[in-house]
Amino acid sequence: MIRPDQVFLAVEPVDMRLGMDGLSLRVQQSLGRAPGSGHAFVFRNRRGNRMKLLVWDGTGVWLCQRRLHQGKFIWPKADDVLWQITAEQWQWLVKGVDWQRLSARPGSSWTL
Repeated sequence: MIRPDQVFLAVEPVDMRLGMDGLSLRVQQSLGRAPGSGHAFVFRNRRGNRMKLLVWDGTGVWLCQRRLHQGKFIWPKADDVLWQITAEQWQWLVKGVDWQRLSARPGSSWTL
């Protein structure tokens, strides 16, 4: 089973025809990371209904694809080219849930 220590979302959409080599090159050149780092790199298409996950497991490269039949994956809208998410956020993301709204901020200390 793939258990990357960190999951990174590539903010800009990519052409889903890209394979392992094309996405690895994008990780290296556009994102400034090492494709063989053991981190997972996630890309999505322009429509937002498909994503690809690229990860090196120490022996080889995994390339996984997921497609939603309805709706879109919730993606960060940031000036950064790369966005790090937690394992819990990843679980919500692949289900098509708005993972950005699931983390509540602790309120100020409330006393009666």
